[in-house]
Amino acid sequence: MPARFMNMFPQSEQQKIADSVREAEKVTSGEIVPYVVDRCDHYEVAEWRAGAMAGMLAFVMMTYLRYATGDWSRFDPVMTGAVTLLAGGAAMLAVRFLPPLKRLLAGRHLMDRRVEARAAEAFVSEEVFATEKRTGILIFLSILERRVIVIGDSGIHARVQQDDWHGIIRLIIDAIRAGRPSDGLVEGIRRSGALLAAHGIGRSPGDRDQLPDNLRIRQE
Repeated sequence: MPARFMNMFPQSEQQKIADSVREAEKVTSGEIVPYVVDRCDHYEVAEWRAGAMAGMLAFVMMTYLRYATGDWSRFDPVMTGAVTLLAGGAAMLAVRFLPPLKRLLAGRHLMDRRVEARAAEAFVSEEVFATEKRTGILIFLSILERRVIVIGDSGIHARVQQDDWHGIIRLIIDAIRAGRPSDGLVEGIRRSGALLAAHGIGRSPGDRDQLPDNLRIRQE
């Protein structure tokens, strides 16, 4: 996944994203910070769940076959144990390298918690709060989980409700699922600027660019 992740954001796409931030900020005093990670956790629990389920299934199937044939004299505990372990190990490897299986077995609630925690960490580490009018806004994407979170500082939150971001969030998530996260982010940033301006967070004389416009990319 790391190689595929990096291929999603070549320099040309990163430049488009930075340009879209600059264009959006021409109509708003909001300071937009785009931030993307490949994942928010390795979700080892998903691998262990897969291994346990596959191993148990293999054990049950082998035991049932012995019972169905009635030939318990050929029951081999060593062979049964080996097949159980191999099935569990194969399932764990499959989950490690197949993102859909990892998402399925990690579960929505766990992924939501991990993404929310990682987004909050990014908000602090990128100092999105460090603007004169408290109008910083983080657009956080996590590719593995297919999650997008928008966190606005107090100056944003006072004017724009979280529900107002749902359309933009959905647009970016759909683009991630289609393998076009960069395009979704560019359009999401454009719409974010328009949304902020529509809610009275317009650009005033003397406003200056206080946060870098570039896309922040992190591999966990």
